[in-house]
Amino acid sequence: MTKTARLYKIERLIRQRGHVSFAQLRDELEISPATLKRDLEYLRDQLGAPIVYDRDLNGYRFDATGTAGASGSPATRAAARHELPGLWFSERELYALLMAHQLISGLDSQGLLSRHLQPLLDRIHELLGPGGENDAKALMKRVKIIGALRRPVDASCFERVGEALIRRQRIAMRYLTRTRGEVSQREVSPQRLVHYKNTWYLDAWCHQRERLLRFALDAVQEATLTDTRAKDVAMRQVQAEMDAGYGIYAGGTRQLAVLRFSPQAAPWTSHEEWHPEQQGRWLADGSWELTLPYADETELVMDILRQGEQVRVVSPDSLRHAVRQRLAAAAAQYLDDQPAA
Repeated sequence: MTKTARLYKIERLIRQRGHVSFAQLRDELEISPATLKRDLEYLRDQLGAPIVYDRDLNGYRFDATGTAGASGSPATRAAARHELPGLWFSERELYALLMAHQLISGLDSQGLLSRHLQPLLDRIHELLGPGGENDAKALMKRVKIIGALRRPVDASCFERVGEALIRRQRIAMRYLTRTRGEVSQREVSPQRLVHYKNTWYLDAWCHQRERLLRFALDAVQEATLTDTRAKDVAMRQVQAEMDAGYGIYAGGTRQLAVLRFSPQAAPWTSHEEWHPEQQGRWLADGSWELTLPYADETELVMDILRQGEQVRVVSPDSLRHAVRQRLAAAAAQYLDDQPAA
């Protein structure tokens, strides 16, 4: 265990237990008495830790002096006011960070974010220590993140976009518009990265179209930073234009959809968030009625179709018609099916 890890562990043990004896600290750290004395002196003299020896408790605790007005016990107030520089978390917070790292690793197919977070992860492993319940590697094996329908993004493209976003530079890129099967050359000013359903998107000002557009990063075939400064668009405008619709589709006239879920599906859908501004209510027959805004119906129709016979579009008529058309087209795929021999 490194000296830095020992210093953090000494503070953590005192915070958690209130007071710790010299023998307990030595056993926990597995170091010699001389090394422990040097660590305690370094914490007090160099880092200003308010650690004192209490003869009545026969242990080390935080000094409670000079903490008037703070809440909690005197020792708790003293501990709360002092923190070592750098990484400092409780044991439970460290475990939560490990879970977050697993989530990022599961979503980050190229390992870009995980690679940059590796130093933090190494420090967490150090602080928790090896063996038993504190074995961080064993804990991470017990967390599995399943990312369905992921569309990987080229690592170099992601890094260039991230660099342009931070440096406020424009990007020249070749972009595939899948709906038309066309590849076009664009110059854009990046405004915001969006991660949605295992896919990365870039909200950017398109200088060809002279408006905000959302680009799927996996459809970027080539990206180059330019020397031209990016056009800055107020984040309020970005949010107003790009977040007003449903799902990842932005733009269009805002409408309200009313969906009615069957009593069989209601126990699940009543706990789901389809849109941050949604409103729901229970009906007398046990069904769940959901009202939510949308602008472009594309993704909303797809989500409705996933519910099959468990949902019915109450309004508007245009959305009902769109769903009906898609259902009819899907059913037509099976009209000429012959039974298997």
